[in-house]
Amino acid sequence: MLGPVLLAAARSDGIRRLVSAAPVTRPVVDRFVAGEHLDQAARTVRDLTGRGLEVTLDHLGEDVTDPSEALRTRDAYLALAEVLSQGGFGERAEMSVKLSAFGQALPGGHDIALANVRPVVEAAAAAGTTVTLDMEDHTTVDSTLAILAELRGDFPQTGAVVQSYLFRTEEDCRALAGEGSRVRLVKGAYKEPAEVAHQDKREVDRAYVRCLKILMAGQGYPMIGSHDPRMVAITQELAHRFGRKPDEYEFQMLYGIREAEQERLVATGNRMRVYVPYGTDWYGYFMRRLAERPANLAFFLRSLATRG
Repeated sequence: MLGPVLLAAARSDGIRRLVSAAPVTRPVVDRFVAGEHLDQAARTVRDLTGRGLEVTLDHLGEDVTDPSEALRTRDAYLALAEVLSQGGFGERAEMSVKLSAFGQALPGGHDIALANVRPVVEAAAAAGTTVTLDMEDHTTVDSTLAILAELRGDFPQTGAVVQSYLFRTEEDCRALAGEGSRVRLVKGAYKEPAEVAHQDKREVDRAYVRCLKILMAGQGYPMIGSHDPRMVAITQELAHRFGRKPDEYEFQMLYGIREAEQERLVATGNRMRVYVPYGTDWYGYFMRRLAERPANLAFFLRSLATRG
């Protein structure tokens, strides 16, 4: 029952101020966020890639309501692309973007977001890497997939995210599973109405497996975004069934979660990419991490108890 409450809290300015002001919050946030500044994120990239892990970097921010904020997001990613280029990381370090941070929710937001994100995708390609378009709530799916199609015309390596809890996602997977596509499959972390999304965890899991089968049987490059041991095992079974080599798909997990499993997957010859968020606008991301797993919330509450 706490999950929906925390997801609602993720968009509450009042709770944002309360949580942000709590002295115990910062040390706990540091478990999930790789610092507020680009140099801190760069150090994390060097550390993770030095241990055989790959990364995708997310400059935190979403739901932009001012065109100037959207431009600041663009510029932050352009600076990130420059750092990745100088570091020579190539595909070991890519970028993940939320189009609402590029102005998607503004009047005329579809065109604004496309215009703002295109130079970031261009800069990523020049740095030898790529961009994945994160998926947000269900109202943004059509726009996000349309922007993906536009970008892939010039940059076919551009990736997208799909969320298994949405009823539409199996059909989206079929449309996206073609040759050259890159698709990250996740379960979903937004509060969605029953009219568009599964509400029961077991149904979300079953939908995830159905989508996973479509992607693994397709001609694209599946990116399995899950910390669930069952989904990891099912992925490996499907890879064997469909004759996929270890470099023809990858696992993705969040920074600060199941780190030992991340290391184990690398040690056993799998591609493992860590989703690394950084930046000052960490609140919404942090609250969704608490909502996803009781263990994350328990970790936070223990910190409140021991430091309060």
